[in-house]
Amino acid sequence: MTRARILALARKEWLDLRRNPGALLPVALVAVLAILLPLVITFGIPRWTGDALGNDSDLLRLSDAAHPERGLSDSGRVEYFLLQQFLLLFLLTPITGAMALAAHSVVGEKQARTLEPLLATPVTTVELLVAKVLGCFWPTLGISLISILVYFAAILWLAETGVASAMLNPRTAVLVLLIGPAAGLVALQAAIVVSSRVNDARTAQQAGILLIVPLTGLLVAQFFGSYWLSTGMLAVIGVALLLLWLLLLALSTALFERETILTRWR
Repeated sequence: MTRARILALARKEWLDLRRNPGALLPVALVAVLAILLPLVITFGIPRWTGDALGNDSDLLRLSDAAHPERGLSDSGRVEYFLLQQFLLLFLLTPITGAMALAAHSVVGEKQARTLEPLLATPVTTVELLVAKVLGCFWPTLGISLISILVYFAAILWLAETGVASAMLNPRTAVLVLLIGPAAGLVALQAAIVVSSRVNDARTAQQAGILLIVPLTGLLVAQFFGSYWLSTGMLAVIGVALLLLWLLLLALSTALFERETILTRWR
């Protein structure tokens, strides 16, 4: 596997994306939703109703699961709990990018008649697939990181004293720097696996549901206080996702039959 070839192919994917910036619109919309939803629930609703979060005994009880710092007030503890929970929403950004971009990377090239000359080059299947994943991965990761920075800037501005500094912990780092990118890689690779076997990009886009459903289940479970993912558990999940990506890469390489895939897609 040649690094120069992968970078050249990834650059080609990026140039194709620049010619079609509207493909990133679903990713941007999910990022905006991931920012606004927690801010409205955590800060907007209490200020609109005039009822502080710290006055809700049920929320206070649930916030203990997040092990907030002792120096936080009651409202600060609940804010920390909610804001930590909503960090899981930012995992949807790279997954949405997978559904919006990777599904078109193979099917779209076949429909545009640009896949045939690409497969005629000495580029190996592994190089081709890795480049397609990276070409879609970096733009979505960039949008995700920018949205997280905006999220933390809003926390610094709106949250009670000490909440923003409490959010900067190992659990947050694992979610943002490990789980998010790993989930994006898995979703991207899964979409490419499917798109290499079908003619319709919409079918490939449904691969992202395989990650969205369990992610939604974890989010709901944590909000009800029935389950809390510790830093160690999140790290294990992140490593497992990276291993799953490598497995999917091997699977997609085996399924991507260069000699017959074009004749099958009529």
